[in-house]
Amino acid sequence: MKHFILAFTFTACLPFAANAAEFNQVQADKSAITFGYQQMGVKMDGRFKKFAARLNFDPAKPTNAKATFDVDLASIDTGAPEADEEVAGKPWFNTKAFPTARFVSGSVKALGGNRYEVAGKLTIKGRTQDVVVPATFTAQGSTGVFDGSFTIRRGDFSIGEGAWAKFDIVANDVLVKFRITAASK
Repeated sequence: MKHFILAFTFTACLPFAANAAEFNQVQADKSAITFGYQQMGVKMDGRFKKFAARLNFDPAKPTNAKATFDVDLASIDTGAPEADEEVAGKPWFNTKAFPTARFVSGSVKALGGNRYEVAGKLTIKGRTQDVVVPATFTAQGSTGVFDGSFTIRRGDFSIGEGAWAKFDIVANDVLVKFRITAASK
């Protein structure tokens, strides 16, 4: 009996991550990429309706994780069709020449408590910047949810050229938020 209790106690203490699965099936219909900014001092927000993602994340081996996101910039939804058309134009995203924004992860660092720091490269309008993206991960059975946000400076990517390059009407800082839901095979 003593050996059974000792074996049970040892087994119960094994890390739960040993049973973890790799989350690699992004569920776009349950995911969202949104943004917020200020225009003339008023908080505004929007979202991107289309994006493609490739993800490989095993909670037991977070440093092996890989992620690539391609956002269809013409799918922007600011809440006003005329604004969407303006932002897709040459001074802003120039979607004819640069139809997608891309994020490619380079490394993932576990911070504890289901928190991670994802370092990678973000490319918008042909300009690439290093970014660090804080994220949390919550497993819900065979599904996992990644939540996070980070700030970019639109001037770093030439988003808003010409008269829009000044930050007096539209602020330079843009807060990007995401909720990515992925299933495991």
